[in-house]
Amino acid sequence: MLIARELSEHASSLALLRFQKVAWTTIVAVYILILVGASVRASGSGMGCPDWPTCFGQWIPPTSESALPRDYQEVYADLGYAETRFNVVKTWTEYLNRLLGVSIGILIFFTSVCAFAIRDYNPKIFYAAGLAFLLVGFQGWLGSKVVSSNLMPGLITVHMLVALTIVGTLIYALAQSRRDFMLGQPIDQIDPRFERWLYIVIVLTVVQVAMGTQVREMTDFISLEQGEGARSQWIDAMPWFFYVHRSFSAVLLFCNLWLTYLLTSSLGRSHSLVRMAIAMVVIIFGSVISGATLGHLGMPAFIQPTHLLSASLLFGIQFLIWISYRQSRDSNVVPMSVAT
Repeated sequence: MLIARELSEHASSLALLRFQKVAWTTIVAVYILILVGASVRASGSGMGCPDWPTCFGQWIPPTSESALPRDYQEVYADLGYAETRFNVVKTWTEYLNRLLGVSIGILIFFTSVCAFAIRDYNPKIFYAAGLAFLLVGFQGWLGSKVVSSNLMPGLITVHMLVALTIVGTLIYALAQSRRDFMLGQPIDQIDPRFERWLYIVIVLTVVQVAMGTQVREMTDFISLEQGEGARSQWIDAMPWFFYVHRSFSAVLLFCNLWLTYLLTSSLGRSHSLVRMAIAMVVIIFGSVISGATLGHLGMPAFIQPTHLLSASLLFGIQFLIWISYRQSRDSNVVPMSVAT
């Protein structure tokens, strides 16, 4: 019986470790997809495939315009895409973005399978992974609506928010699988001001991301009016909230530095929460630098995806810090019945 129990525990540990590896891989892959998707948008390749799920009516798009019917522009004009013109770079950029999206769906499916194997350890892991898989299906449907709407800015923003929701769901599942690890991370010496500042920082981040979303939609509007050739002049056409968004980054940086200081001074640098907070500060510095580059160097297209990725990473690391802190905090709460 003892040997059987040890074998069962060993198998459970291997299943848990397998899930964590697959979950980490999937989360990284989703962030890569966010970066690629942002690159598609910044390069103007969003309509490189004017139909969905096929691309110019083919499952594998052509490599030259000669492979398309002569009247393909008229065909797509009748469908509402009056200025459709085949561009091999934009077409394959969008097509590879779609292939990556399908790969993410497969990875999340495997994550759900691995989560099912450890459902007895913590059923929340399986529920979260299953929800992520359902969200991927919804995201695919939403992607088809983005294409059929000819890249309506509001739908693109919703598409991005769903991607962040998928990331958050996967991070939640991963954090639940690391519950035992966080239970061994004592926080009894943590600065009592930390929790309040953590919530302040999260709220400020949400506000900043919301303003960034509005700036991004305004960028799309200005680009349609002025064209890519006038990219260096886009800043001059920006409304007031662009400047608020740019200046607010300094406030966000200071608050995150203060939050990291509270952690480091009370828990030391070896604590898991401190390491995550340091990573958070590094991400914010990257976001500030990329944002300053956009604002002062004429909105270079290759910087836009980097700026969006840093904002997405910031959301993920703060969400992980919040969950991990709550796990450590709750494990250090001694029930009254036990205390007495």
